[in-house]
Amino acid sequence: MYTYSSPFLQSISDHMSARRYSKRTIETYVYWIKSFIIYHDKRHPTELDSSHVEQFLTFLAVERQVAAATQKIVLNALAFLFNKFLDQPLNDMSAFQRARTQQKIPVVLTRVEIASLFSYLQSTPLLIASLLYGSGLRRIESIRLRVKDIDFDHLQIQVWNGKGFKHRLTTLAPELKTTLQNQIDRVRLFFKDDRLNGQYAGVWMPGAVNKKLSSSARELGWQYLFPSSKLSFEPGTKNLRRHHIDESNINRFIKVASKQANIQKHVSCHTLRHSFATHLLESGADIRTVQEQLGHHDVKTTEIYTHVLKRGANGMRSPFSDL
Repeated sequence: MYTYSSPFLQSISDHMSARRYSKRTIETYVYWIKSFIIYHDKRHPTELDSSHVEQFLTFLAVERQVAAATQKIVLNALAFLFNKFLDQPLNDMSAFQRARTQQKIPVVLTRVEIASLFSYLQSTPLLIASLLYGSGLRRIESIRLRVKDIDFDHLQIQVWNGKGFKHRLTTLAPELKTTLQNQIDRVRLFFKDDRLNGQYAGVWMPGAVNKKLSSSARELGWQYLFPSSKLSFEPGTKNLRRHHIDESNINRFIKVASKQANIQKHVSCHTLRHSFATHLLESGADIRTVQEQLGHHDVKTTEIYTHVLKRGANGMRSPFSDL
């Protein structure tokens, strides 16, 4: 967790941390709150109101031309600042210029490209990439998996608190069973050593679960499937824990592998999730099923992958073919 030179920003970070906001959310919110303060000539937010928030949101849309999703994140950050931290509720927020929403066609790899990419990955990055493509997981969902979330009997993965704090079940490729069992054996060795450490406080547990099942923090099933190589103190506490690996490293490994595989497309972790959805639909899967696998709230979000299928060889016949 970052520490901030500004006592005000640090107090926001501490406030969010105490309420179990994720590290990424805290850093994102503090970043935009700081930007908001700087935009208004470093005036203290207690001197500002809804009109100043609307000015900043309009500036981002018109001058900075941020994406609609980014503008929404900024609004959420400032709503948190005023409504929950300062206890100065914002008024009607309908007067700002909204950023344009432009639907992007997702980058999708062919099966041959997937195989080539995987040939340049190994160990943990390969297993995580296999889950991103084989189960349609988001990067953050993969590294937050616990041992208990892998259901070998029913070949499925339980995803807890995904995007929008939704839970879902998604498929597990049987070909990954042995590799996953080996990974769990590795977790078991870490866990055995951790319990011998008198300072070990168990794995981090979600707030509600921690109250009901506090002893579970010292059970194998709740340990992270992809644990960090080192124990560390939980930010703001004296609790010694083993967290999960850093998500940013996974994207780095995949980008390097895509260059080694000479793939000309822009490849990221999310590209593998896009490929999972597109290849399922290509194989005849029902769009509602794919929607459930991805954890999309609205089927319209999933329909973007049908646009991919309608392009090129799987879509319209080119008039050039009739010459």
